[in-house]
Amino acid sequence: MSAAGFPLVLAPVASLALLTVALRPHTVDTTAPRRLAVIRATLAVGAFAVLTVEILGALRLLTAPTFAAAWLLFLAVSAVAAARRRRADARAGRRPATIPAAALTGFWRTAGRGERLLAGTVGGLLLVGLLVGLLAAPNNFDSQTYHLPKVERWVAQGDLSFWATAIHRQVTIPPGAEYLLLHLRLFTGGDALYNLVQWAAGLVCLLAVARVTAQLGGGRRAQLLTVFVLATTPMVTLQSTSTQTDLVCAAWVACVATLALDGLRRQAGVGELLALGAATGLTALTKTSGLLAVGPLLVLWGLGQLRQAYPDRPVPRRRVPVAATARTVGASALILLVAAVVVGPFLSRVYAEFGHPLGPERLRESVPMERHDPASVLVNALRIGHTALDTPLAPVREVTAEAIIAVAGLIGVDPQDRAITFGRENFPEPSWYPDEDRVAFPLAGALALIGAVAALRRPARISPETAGALRAYALVVVVAVLLHTAMIKWQPWGNRLLLYALAVSVPLAGLWLDGVFRRAGRAATPTENSRAATPAEDSRAATPAEGGPGDGTADIGGTAGRRGRRPVAATLAVTVLATCALAGVLAVSYGFPRRLVGAGSVFTTTEWESRFLRRPQWAQEYRWAADAVRAADARRIGLSQRNDDWEYPWWLLLRDADGGSPELLALQSVLEDRPATDPASVDAIVCTGSRDLCADLLPPGWRLEFRSYVGYALPGQG
Repeated sequence: MSAAGFPLVLAPVASLALLTVALRPHTVDTTAPRRLAVIRATLAVGAFAVLTVEILGALRLLTAPTFAAAWLLFLAVSAVAAARRRRADARAGRRPATIPAAALTGFWRTAGRGERLLAGTVGGLLLVGLLVGLLAAPNNFDSQTYHLPKVERWVAQGDLSFWATAIHRQVTIPPGAEYLLLHLRLFTGGDALYNLVQWAAGLVCLLAVARVTAQLGGGRRAQLLTVFVLATTPMVTLQSTSTQTDLVCAAWVACVATLALDGLRRQAGVGELLALGAATGLTALTKTSGLLAVGPLLVLWGLGQLRQAYPDRPVPRRRVPVAATARTVGASALILLVAAVVVGPFLSRVYAEFGHPLGPERLRESVPMERHDPASVLVNALRIGHTALDTPLAPVREVTAEAIIAVAGLIGVDPQDRAITFGRENFPEPSWYPDEDRVAFPLAGALALIGAVAALRRPARISPETAGALRAYALVVVVAVLLHTAMIKWQPWGNRLLLYALAVSVPLAGLWLDGVFRRAGRAATPTENSRAATPAEDSRAATPAEGGPGDGTADIGGTAGRRGRRPVAATLAVTVLATCALAGVLAVSYGFPRRLVGAGSVFTTTEWESRFLRRPQWAQEYRWAADAVRAADARRIGLSQRNDDWEYPWWLLLRDADGGSPELLALQSVLEDRPATDPASVDAIVCTGSRDLCADLLPPGWRLEFRSYVGYALPGQG
């Protein structure tokens, strides 16, 4: 890492802290105000980071000095805003916000053993994830192919214009997460901190879903249960140390969810509208599939805003709240306008290049469903559910897969139909192993499903004071999942595409679990003990459910167990939570391709070897070819590769001695208006994937050296 760049890395963090003070809500009855302030500040920092890239990219100024100047200016503005807010609070006699350390100390002092266990497990996983993220080199497969090469390309050319490439995903897939990586790349000169973007996104996700749980009536225990279930999900644990983009998308969607729920209680001000617009735009710019949840959430928000126009008493049907309707329409337009400002520049470049804002036809047909008849959607939903809830129990997997295939045959749908199946993949595919790209989430998924059913059937039993909001939110979650199954083809790694839906559905699981423990705590067993429970005992059992201090053992059924036999449901719930904790620990310990122990451990594997843990046989081949090209003092280097080959290692190996970007030129291009480079105009050629493809490109007199996957060619050797 560049020593000069380290202080600049702290500028976004410092800005976030200052904006958390400046953007603290004024309304005294705001739910979880500190968390809301963090979410608002995160959206402001994220939107600024994206717009900085877009503006400086348009000016061809994607350089470290310009980014440094932008962040220092933003930091100064944030400091002024925080100072003004403190002065305003002092004049109004408002108490200053509690510092995080004091809040944590207060929680630990009042929490019971069960709550401490939940919080401690989550905190431990976050700290271990942070350690792994710092120690492990980026080694995600897709990142080697297109996530990280596009960052290097922007740095090399100094702008965001498209380039000739054989890997269309480098220019067609939304680049929101990579925009964030670009800041770290320019400040540090490398990728040492890249994994922290997803780790930070995971933290934001946990804060947002905890606040959603509170908004839906959940007390402290319910919020802890929600955070615990999500944090121990292997997909979340593994992605939080990765340069994949799904957790970033989930964080933005979770921000939309908590902001939308605020709209059910009060009219949104300009600040809330700007935040919703930023979250929507950031979602679209990161992963368009996240809009399948954002859309229903915004509809829920709009209905909530319209409902604010009706007084508590019944209103005659002939009275239409025209003013309120116009206000809601105008507010919705502002949200969309802000979102368009964030994502619009990228979409305009895509439209100019391909004539469609969603990219070329091959992209629009590869992932989205091409059939939408009910039978096809049903089969797709069954396959997605089967893969998402997969377990290590092979007999169960085989039986359920055969049943789905049989159902597909009965309704006349080919379960391997390319119109509902990605690429050349075939259903079923095991997904239980803790791999960042495909690991299933049977525990969290099942709990979310149970919570959704309970919230739709009997919301008052889970959250009496917010039953209507809970049922509406559960309906939105169900709609989002149904839209996903109707719009996205099944694929073996489709579980990571569902991460945003899992995040927004986990609050339902936390609320349901809290209800189970609350009922267990109140089942004082007077008949078993031949006496009635005292009011004090009832109070102690109910207090943790309401979010106040209480005995932590009661939180997970311990106190009820001492007074009598716990209900079976509570016992099963405790067992599930223990299994969740075990799954999270195993994922961070043995997960692939970054783990603490075993072969490939971050403590025993060299940086270069860790980059190739998915394909260890390629590590030395890349070095061999790069050494030969560097020895020939080649400056213009041609790239021969296919759509799924690894390009990123060339950017690392062929850098100049001073760290400058190499001049890498594609010899194949899938962009019609971006022709490939003439092989005769380069000094050397590096090849990946196909020897024959590379050989066909060689100018006369060139000689090709090729091993199993990697090769190179130089002139004058024929």
